Amino acid sequence: MGKQTQALKHAQLLPRAFFNRDPRQVAQELLGKLIVRRHGRKIIAGRIVEVEAYLGQDDLAAHAAAGRTARNQVLFGPPGHAYVYFIYGMYFCLNISCLPDGEPGCVLIRALEPVSGIEQMAKARGLEDDDVDFSRQSNLRRLTSGPGKLCDALGITRERDNGKDLLAARSDLLVLDDGYPPKKVMATQRIGISKSTEMPLRYVIAGNAFASK
Repeated sequence: MGKQTQALKHAQLLPRAFFNRDPRQVAQELLGKLIVRRHGRKIIAGRIVEVEAYLGQDDLAAHAAAGRTARNQVLFGPPGHAYVYFIYGMYFCLNISCLPDGEPGCVLIRALEPVSGIEQMAKARGLEDDDVDFSRQSNLRRLTSGPGKLCDALGITRERDNGKDLLAARSDLLVLDDGYPPKKVMATQRIGISKSTEMPLRYVIAGNAFASK
């Protein structure tokens, strides 16, 4: 974990143009990038290891399929902003808007590999009193290996973060690039949905232990 934490010092913001593209392309190239939450001087960060792309009207599983509403307007641009929604009455999910302003599309962040702020993540997930050894990979998986878990760990909520610019230097929630290159990316069908299930729009760093499934 030490080397990964050091890498944060050299990480840079992604350019707006990175997200101003087809969500399928963005999703694959997001793998290996960092989601960073800043709490004053404290940094909580995780490496993106699993994502899903969501498109527009032709994608019935996408929130944008029914058209633009007050709830989903972030999906219609501009690119690089957080779209956060609440599911099952329990969990928040983080998405990042893609494509030019007015065109709907996003990438759902499904899993992170913890990089920095392990204690803060554990506290946010309610695991700090379980006497868990987070030096073990099997225990680290409990922190961010799912869309709801990672939002809990980074304190991401709709009220706090929906619409937030993830590419603004002053933002407390950012997407950064530290130059990490995934060795192999695998595409599968999306999971946890009931519509447009045939689309192979889930992307994962092959063999990564922190993916959700």
